Amino acid sequence: MAATKICALDELEVNQAVKVEIDGVAIALVRDAAGDVFAIGDTCTHGDISLSEGFVEGQTLECWAHGSMFSLTTGKPLSLPAYDPVPVYNVELIDGYVFVDPSVTVAV
Repeated sequence: MAATKICALDELEVNQAVKVEIDGVAIALVRDAAGDVFAIGDTCTHGDISLSEGFVEGQTLECWAHGSMFSLTTGKPLSLPAYDPVPVYNVELIDGYVFVDPSVTVAV
């Protein structure tokens, strides 16, 4: 599967997560304060909760329901109650646009 064009980079708000779906795969797309863009699985591994509704802090995304924080770079939970990681997808920035390929994971 090829990378899918999601949006223009400047459409992503800093320190906010947005949910996108590519071929049935729910992804939380995040632009952090440094301007880096991350794509991780959108479903909290502790409960069936959308992570994109949570809070971005540094390079983590916190589940709003129970407070598990997931690393945007590794997908690993950094706090309980979650203990399983979420997938992290490859992000490409091309000519000011964000592309994600949900078939290519960089960490799980």
